[in-house]
Amino acid sequence: MTAERRFFCADAAEARGDPLLGTAPYGVVWVLLEYRGGWPADGFDGLGLDPGAKALLYSAAQAVRARILLVRRHGRERPDRPAGPRRWAVLRHDRSGAHRQRWGTWYGDEDLARIAGALERPGELGHPPVVLVCTHGRHDACCAVRGRPVVRALSERWPDLVWECTHVGGDRFAANVVVAPDGTSYGRLDARSCLAVVDAHLAGRIGPDHLRGYTDLPPPHQAAVTAVLRRFGPAGRHDYAVTATTRVGDHWRVRVTGSPPRPAAVDVEVRAHRTPAHRLTCNGPAKSTAVVYEVVSLGVP
Repeated sequence: MTAERRFFCADAAEARGDPLLGTAPYGVVWVLLEYRGGWPADGFDGLGLDPGAKALLYSAAQAVRARILLVRRHGRERPDRPAGPRRWAVLRHDRSGAHRQRWGTWYGDEDLARIAGALERPGELGHPPVVLVCTHGRHDACCAVRGRPVVRALSERWPDLVWECTHVGGDRFAANVVVAPDGTSYGRLDARSCLAVVDAHLAGRIGPDHLRGYTDLPPPHQAAVTAVLRRFGPAGRHDYAVTATTRVGDHWRVRVTGSPPRPAAVDVEVRAHRTPAHRLTCNGPAKSTAVVYEVVSLGVP
């Protein structure tokens, strides 16, 4: 008897042709906590830290809908060098489009209170972006199998910008990369495509290929903006904005506006529907459906 072939959700999703369109998870505030040990399957929640300190940070993050991610630099630390303090950051994408960051170091559980306090302050402008690559293998095998080659390639190119991180959502779209705090989510990257995608992003040319969406937008809006990028070409993170939406049932009409030389306005019709039930994660044996967003039409009024 031959052993049953191991299931990988990202392989299955690619074979089915699951679309990336409109799949970016919500997020405008990100808390990064450097943790070099093994990551529990549930990330920050599973760390053996002081319960009171954890609850304080969790409550502060929940108040502003922040996501707490464990992070670490790629590669093993050298045993002949002291580890040094661990870093933390609060990254924020303001409604105005400003990207603010606040960084610090932490040594023990009592320092989590300072991170909680940082969530109440806006942060500073002028920091370079942070490139987060999900490699959270204990959460889902595909995140590690597909994420590690990507974080290795990106770290060799941009060692100061790139961090491994815990679960960011969408295991079946691994390898997943989030550029923060602007909140651009990419999926199905590999060691080659990730370099072109991140290089273009840093140069202000976000394209539709591998784009899951912008994390400050709801899925229909993500789908509409991606459709505009596909029709009119790559653009900067804030070169387009969603300015009006009407919904009837499972249909949305989304107006996307731009500035010259881009179209002043584009109307995009988006339809949502549910897929048949499939196994969507490596660790979840139960089948479930997913909502898919389809662009029905796009036109310049």
